[in-house]
Amino acid sequence: MTATDPNETFRQEARELLESLEQSLLDLDQNPEDRDLVDTAFRALHTLKGSGAMFGFDEVADFVHDFETAFDQVRKGKADIGPKLISIALAAKDHVTKLIAEPGVHAAGGAPILGELRSIVATGKNAAPKDVAAVAEPTPLAEGMQSWRIRFRLPDDALMLGTNPALLLAELRELGDCIVTALSDDVPLLEEIDVEVCYLHWDVVLNTTRGQDAIEDVFIFLREGMDLNIELIEAPPVGVNGDAVAPALSADAPSGASKIKQGGRKPGSSEQASSSLRVPAERLDELMDRVGELVIAQARLLQIASVSDDGSLKAVAEEIERLASGLRDTTMGIRMVPIGTLFGRFRRLVHDLSSELGKDIEFLTSGEETELDKTVIERLADPLVHVIRNSVDHGLEDPVRRAAAGKPVRGRVKLAAVHKGAEVAISITDDGAGLDVERIRAKAEEVGLVAPDAKVADHDLFQLIFHPGFSTAKEVTAVSGRGVGMDVVKRTIDALRGSIDVVSTRGEGTTVTLRLPLTLAIIDGMLVRVGNSRYTIPLSAVEECVELPNAVSSGGKGRNFLNIRGSLIPFLRLRELFKTQAPADLHQKVVIVSAGEHRVGLVVDQILGNNQTVIKSLSKLHSDVETFSGATILGDGTVALILDVVHLVRFGQNFEERLRNMHSGRAA
Repeated sequence: MTATDPNETFRQEARELLESLEQSLLDLDQNPEDRDLVDTAFRALHTLKGSGAMFGFDEVADFVHDFETAFDQVRKGKADIGPKLISIALAAKDHVTKLIAEPGVHAAGGAPILGELRSIVATGKNAAPKDVAAVAEPTPLAEGMQSWRIRFRLPDDALMLGTNPALLLAELRELGDCIVTALSDDVPLLEEIDVEVCYLHWDVVLNTTRGQDAIEDVFIFLREGMDLNIELIEAPPVGVNGDAVAPALSADAPSGASKIKQGGRKPGSSEQASSSLRVPAERLDELMDRVGELVIAQARLLQIASVSDDGSLKAVAEEIERLASGLRDTTMGIRMVPIGTLFGRFRRLVHDLSSELGKDIEFLTSGEETELDKTVIERLADPLVHVIRNSVDHGLEDPVRRAAAGKPVRGRVKLAAVHKGAEVAISITDDGAGLDVERIRAKAEEVGLVAPDAKVADHDLFQLIFHPGFSTAKEVTAVSGRGVGMDVVKRTIDALRGSIDVVSTRGEGTTVTLRLPLTLAIIDGMLVRVGNSRYTIPLSAVEECVELPNAVSSGGKGRNFLNIRGSLIPFLRLRELFKTQAPADLHQKVVIVSAGEHRVGLVVDQILGNNQTVIKSLSKLHSDVETFSGATILGDGTVALILDVVHLVRFGQNFEERLRNMHSGRAA
């Protein structure tokens, strides 16, 4: 067990708050009249300020305080929300991120941002209110204003933990005009006073247009241990200096009252208690490793029980298998994270690119609830960034060209995720100009990737955009055009044992689909034998198993297709692919596997059954072997290689294409 680092705890909390703030600001850019979004952004700022001060990040607390003060004018409706305000608020959010990441380095960079923010807010639609202290005469309540009575008593250890009651009262004054009365009836004799205990409690009458939630937010860090009573005064007082306030203060509430009259909620508790627990990712990885070792040991036990006559041993082995399978599913479920946590990052990317490139872009997302292994999500961020940047820069036309083509001036980029069996398909779709097949082919011939007289399908030409250094851009921009980004996409997706499909229609748009496995740790596999060797095929890719017809078992006359219910499916003889010397079984089997929309048959000697497969990576010496995606340890201690279905399907497609070209050449 290692001690928790308080600074790291704050950084994790701040990261979530900043993400919430960014999403609220981006939503406000689309819906500037939504007051709930304003409140959400302000609440994130308020919490961040309090947490920063609590953990000693004074630069963060000071900057966010000024940020919050300026943004409060928006919350009070005294400044309009527009693109300039959103842009500078996002810049302020980025500055807070820098202050947290590198304390003491970037503090000087905050002044220009705050100056511009204040300047934008100062030009708002309403003039700033007069100082409450300067009001000499009673002021009638404005329309929409309410009077609240707030009585609170801080926890006994509040002062020791750094709480300053004066700051709480100052925050209440920021909500509106108020009268504060300090109640000292619980203060003991001088010789009995403990300097670390707060004996005072307060009675406040507040006139404000804000609701109860805004008042509760003032005490957001203390509500667990404090007594808080918030009541709406039915007959509001005349003004902050009027005599009508006195009756409201005359009736003292019972000491320790903690019930909130309006809404019927109890301070310090929410309508639905949170049951989440923050756990370091390293512990989940270690747990997954232990479960993997358990699965291997369980397979060994099952192997021993299968050759034993002891009924009790067989029963225990079956029970251990059931428990290990359940523990595996539970552990993998813990590691699954909604992909929406990743999608949210790209809204800011599209927003910034839209401003930089002068393109009006609508960014849509769907399937945010789709879950993936956290390791996959962590490694997926960079590929998606590159694909989206290319869609925005190369895919979408500028407004003039879109108008000339009869399209809406506003372009559209959609990011979607959907479950398909044991994999997740993530698609990035734009309604731009589409890929130029002729330009791609010309570039491919220029760099020697395609022979001038070669027949290449559009699907295969589209895959060339992922080749290192390949780019059809006429000029290099700050966004893209160097032919590097899409190569990163290809290498990362291959490393995740995924595949990429590209579909494009000239003048209508392009869809890039990334297909990824749900997890990289433990999968269900089908164990097969080819000669004297055993291999594992991911069960999620298996569609069906059939027996190889005698008419094609000899492999003669170029018959390399099976007729499966009217569909011709190419098949690969793994014996020939792996150069197996052992004699073939008399009755060979064909395992039909699929990747995306394509299918291929794998001819094996025997199907041994299903097993839980703990994936082990191959060594660096074997990293260029594309036929296998990893290895697993079987119950008897031997190693079985895991077949890379995506590569084999692609190999089968190329094999089918070569046969067709060969037959068409003979016919000509």
